[in-house]
Amino acid sequence: MNAMIFAAGLGTRLQPLTNDRPKALVECNGITLLEHAIAKLKFYGFTKIVVNVHHFSQLLIDFITTHDFGVPVVISDESDLLLDTGGGMVFAKNELQGDEPFLICNVDIVSSIDFSKMIAYHKAHNALATLAVSDRKTARYFLFDENNRLCGWENKKTGEQKIVHPHDTYTSLAFSGIQVVSPKIFDQITETGKFSITNLYLRLAQHNTILAYNHTGDFWLDIGKYDEFAENERKIKAQNFDYLR
Repeated sequence: MNAMIFAAGLGTRLQPLTNDRPKALVECNGITLLEHAIAKLKFYGFTKIVVNVHHFSQLLIDFITTHDFGVPVVISDESDLLLDTGGGMVFAKNELQGDEPFLICNVDIVSSIDFSKMIAYHKAHNALATLAVSDRKTARYFLFDENNRLCGWENKKTGEQKIVHPHDTYTSLAFSGIQVVSPKIFDQITETGKFSITNLYLRLAQHNTILAYNHTGDFWLDIGKYDEFAENERKIKAQNFDYLR
């Protein structure tokens, strides 16, 4: 199976830690965020990992090419233009194609989500994409119907809504930065250049199954905020993850 780590972002929320390095090379408990992500993907049996790069891209390229992670790690080089999440996925298309679904995760997300169970759920429902979500407070939410199908998106702070399947009620769940995607998605992508994967999913949800994988109750952290970093390090260390042993 193939996987992709979104690691190209500017890491502005982690400044000053990212003033001289990409966020993927920020260390958490003595291990870079990139190594955390790769170790977990390797633990769940992924056989090729794609990493996109942009901010301090050469530092990240040098790190990847001089380390043996025990699994092939391929670089998707966005040095010239940061392509956002949707554009980044499409740019790495040739490395993600195959007969199996692929998984995408953000480099600054640390969780106890069982990737094997999430992939099995995705396959059982024959979804085009399956989004890891949970019931937690945030500003932006995906909206799902009673069958866990994606119906829309909303920003609680601004009141903005994007509805693709009108319903009387929705379940609002926060996206967790992890998704399982069928390679068939590339046949339906008309967007080019820089674009958001959120807008892509909303468009495709009109005629395809985009599902919620509700992992509420699992450990989950967005470690990409500087003012919470030290406390998040302590929380992650206390988890004693199997994949880091």
